[in-house]
Amino acid sequence: MTDIFLEGGRTLIGAELVETSLAVSGQDITAMDASRGRARLAIDARDLLVLPGIVDLHGDAFERQMMPRAGVDFPIDVALADSDRQAISNGITTVFHATTCSWEPGLRSADNARGLMEAIERQRPQFAADTRFHLRHETYNLDAEAEIAQWLMEGRVDLFAFNDHMDGTVADMAKPRKRNRMVERTGLSGEEFDRLVERVTSRADEVPASVARLAATARAAEVRMLSHDDATPAMRREFRELGADIAEFPINEETARAAASHGDAIVYGAPNVVRGGSHTGWTKASDMIAKGLCSVLASDYYYPAQLLAAFRLAADGVLPLTEAWNLVSAGPARATGLTDRGVLAQGRRADILLVDGTAPLRPRLIAVISGGKLVHLTDATRLLSAAAMPREAVVAA
Repeated sequence: MTDIFLEGGRTLIGAELVETSLAVSGQDITAMDASRGRARLAIDARDLLVLPGIVDLHGDAFERQMMPRAGVDFPIDVALADSDRQAISNGITTVFHATTCSWEPGLRSADNARGLMEAIERQRPQFAADTRFHLRHETYNLDAEAEIAQWLMEGRVDLFAFNDHMDGTVADMAKPRKRNRMVERTGLSGEEFDRLVERVTSRADEVPASVARLAATARAAEVRMLSHDDATPAMRREFRELGADIAEFPINEETARAAASHGDAIVYGAPNVVRGGSHTGWTKASDMIAKGLCSVLASDYYYPAQLLAAFRLAADGVLPLTEAWNLVSAGPARATGLTDRGVLAQGRRADILLVDGTAPLRPRLIAVISGGKLVHLTDATRLLSAAAMPREAVVAA
């Protein structure tokens, strides 16, 4: 690794933006208010924001690289490599690939989840982002319980979420467009899909016991758990009692307040902020943030959204940027137990973004350092020479 020196820059330290320089050696930040010393690589950060790398605890945009059109598949290794480039180019230095393990065949099947997990494990050394496996277990996928328990015990799952989309699936069966989309995703005929849904729903009474067993396994393996789309305070309480202390996309304010009152992490989607509301018509994330009912913003289905959302919250006056940034960095790091990142401080992991924030709603990412390596640079004039020449001389050259 090459030591890196960041000269100047408005650096997010604690709750303030401070003009300072940083030194990086190995994977860590080694000094604040530093001098260049022997660093071979120096970057002029003056007039830029220096921010902690984004932590994305729930992102499934990689599915678009795997299946860009219904029924059109690309190899997992190619899809993951492209997803890594997309994540890094949007400032995401820690990414949890949210992988659905459903009773459906096809893109969201147990077979596909297994293949993704294995591919992440194989390719992890090649990725620029610290890449982790977030398993989204559809609770009606009872046949996968034993295998999932094994993955948990083997330490192969970094986050474990309980999902139950069965009511929505059954409701969508009566809506031709949505039903056709589900059927296309599975690769089944319409009649085969109907029979599958009927067979899966017939085992509904077995689901609660399966959830309890898997939660016990996750607790024993010390894997953090989430519950998805909690609809009521009672539902949130039930999952909290099982050890799932992260509420992912609670669908109404009452449930979010119940989560907040117990100190649960509360996750909403950053696209919701950027677009001004939920595409499902549910909770408006910016309203929840203004009320103190959100501690994490995730990319959800769109990698650029976290960077854009933090700056939109600041531009709209919902939160100052220093607080908005916590929702995409310190907040998700804390929720996932990653105590070595999410803030800029001596001894912390060197996940650092250099951002041009001149256009309030269109921040421009200039450089990304991930784990102490410069992995993304869009403006080579920011590189300083070995002799630390003034930037004007570098540009002229």
